[in-house]
Amino acid sequence: MFELSTAEWEAVRLSLKVGLWSTLLSLPPGFFLAYVLARCQFPLKSLLNGLVYLPLVLPPVVTGLLLLMAFGTRGPAGRFLEDVFGVTIAFRWTGAALAAAVMGLPLMVRAMRLSIEAVDTRLELAARTLGAGWWRAFFTITLPLSLPGIIAGGILSFAKSFGEFGATITFVSNIPGETQTLPIAIYSFLQSPDGEAPAVRLAILSVVVSMIAIVGSEWMERRVVNRVRAA
Repeated sequence: MFELSTAEWEAVRLSLKVGLWSTLLSLPPGFFLAYVLARCQFPLKSLLNGLVYLPLVLPPVVTGLLLLMAFGTRGPAGRFLEDVFGVTIAFRWTGAALAAAVMGLPLMVRAMRLSIEAVDTRLELAARTLGAGWWRAFFTITLPLSLPGIIAGGILSFAKSFGEFGATITFVSNIPGETQTLPIAIYSFLQSPDGEAPAVRLAILSVVVSMIAIVGSEWMERRVVNRVRAA
């Protein structure tokens, strides 16, 4: 029952690839947004906050449609990337990674923001008083102390990417070997008369991977926290 076919393994491999790249793609902007929302005050902060968390409340199909309008072959960003860099995102696995990154970004930012807000600003101020510049205080105090949230945010984003369906199928369609990630493969198998068994296998595998991600996030958080406290 748990012996996966070639098509099933391809869906799993593609999901892991999309999840990894979407997480790596999200980390720099995710941490930047989390730091800005946690530490900065400016007039449009509420608007930025709303935009960051918008994918959590929007129907995923709407998010996928917006991505298609922006990054499709006729969209402004899509035309720019194709004309300047020769890169096509729509209906490619790179588009699936982009869709997954957008859907996982709010979870990543939330975890990182809470971790940054938990860092006592008096520690940063004390470091600067003792002669450390902003960058040194950031890399020696803020970043290490917020590392558990960064790790948790990355793992949560990966888990979300691994299970993303609505925005992905709307933006990049269902192309076996190119955009057919694990959730889309499950959907495809359920549309065929004899597809229940492979759909169940992939669903079980999805649950296992998600649980491993959650447990791994908790374990890594505790390990980093213990190291920071012991330092």
